[in-house]
Amino acid sequence: MITPTRLDELLQDAERLQGVSLGEDAWKRLRQNTAAMVALWFLVGIALVAIFTPFLPFQGPVFVQPDRNLQEPSFFDSIPIDPEKLETYFGQQGWINSGLIHARVAIFGTWSIPSICGTDELGRDLLSRIFWGARVSITVGVMATFVSLLIGVPYGAISGYAGGWIDEQMMRFVDVLYSVPFIFIVIFIMTVLSAEGWKESLEAWGIERITVFFILVGAIYWLTMARVVRGQVLSLKNETYVEAARTIGASQARIIAFHLIPNLLSIVIVYLTLTIPSVMLFEAFLSFVGLGVRAPDVSWGLLAQSGFEMITPVRIYWWLILFPGIALGSTLYALNFLGDGLRDALDPKLKNR
Repeated sequence: MITPTRLDELLQDAERLQGVSLGEDAWKRLRQNTAAMVALWFLVGIALVAIFTPFLPFQGPVFVQPDRNLQEPSFFDSIPIDPEKLETYFGQQGWINSGLIHARVAIFGTWSIPSICGTDELGRDLLSRIFWGARVSITVGVMATFVSLLIGVPYGAISGYAGGWIDEQMMRFVDVLYSVPFIFIVIFIMTVLSAEGWKESLEAWGIERITVFFILVGAIYWLTMARVVRGQVLSLKNETYVEAARTIGASQARIIAFHLIPNLLSIVIVYLTLTIPSVMLFEAFLSFVGLGVRAPDVSWGLLAQSGFEMITPVRIYWWLILFPGIALGSTLYALNFLGDGLRDALDPKLKNR
């Protein structure tokens, strides 16, 4: 029998003990993974620099200087910016980028960082183009992955929860799409949209070619996402908390949206960190063959393609390949390290290891 004194002691102990949520526990274990934390802060730094690239004192990414073409990396050739000709240096920009560019001129004046990564065949600063290209490459990876998330998670959750003939038909549709060589479809669609008639029609609706590219790439990668989510839902739909939700009269849509999908977030987050590198590599490949990002936009894949074209038997302009390759490779490595760390941190089986 528990005495009142003992009951008071138990209540005091319960007040002192603080529960730890899944997110707090995962963050604690993630911080113990040095490689994952270094990768995380590296990616945060890359993202911040990419966002604020127009504000930083880089040289103009589209400023052509024939007298400086294919110049090797140097720390002593800073080219001043003419505040009266900003469009010549940076091209046409939206109002957000234009505001950042004007703030950059107000703070840093005409000074710009030297061409420490060299220049390309048109004399454009490679360092500036790498960071402006980071904005496109990272955006492609994030946006296309977000599209795959919007399509794949609901599709896989509905298929796994419904079961029976519905699940069978939905998965057969996924199998059919898997058999389609999507790379040829993307190439075909991007080629058609580049034709004059389609190009003007898209511009009339305010749709840019790169926006279509985001959607197309995202529409490819939702298939694996759907399969991953379906497999997890099949293992969770008969759990006690799902049965309890059914007992109190929760609808199927509510069970999927508020009970099953939230319990899949750990798997989805880890898969997203692995999908983004795949999407970025796919974008780099398409840009490399001339069917992805096109001028005046710039991406890491487009920079690598431009550098590859400059390789000749007479001379290799190494900086045109090395620096874009380092930018792309280090980002992909960081994403993979972060994905491995998140997998370990969010796996309850590894909680006490």
